[in-house]
Amino acid sequence: MISPFLYGAAALAEIAGCFAFWSVFRANASLGWLLPGLGALVLFAFLLTLTPAASAGRTFAVYGGVYIAASLAWLWAVEGIRPDRFDLIGGAIALVGAAVILWAPRAN
Repeated sequence: MISPFLYGAAALAEIAGCFAFWSVFRANASLGWLLPGLGALVLFAFLLTLTPAASAGRTFAVYGGVYIAASLAWLWAVEGIRPDRFDLIGGAIALVGAAVILWAPRAN
């Protein structure tokens, strides 16, 4: 079951990369954060290519659910803002949807 790990690692890489850009352009961080941000975004894209889904669309759909949950974890762990019950309910719904797409029995 390497898929959940790949999707989680991709989400962490994308969020870190986007946060680097956010920090530079919204929080006045040093421009030096852009290079590691770009590296994280390249890693994100590469990790998605390693997932087992046969089509990019399904990969991106599953990733979307994981991304929502990972973003809420980032909100709490990095930004120090605890997700409220609606955040948690929405994150759980997103993960259930991602699981259905990822593990649904298919003929192809």
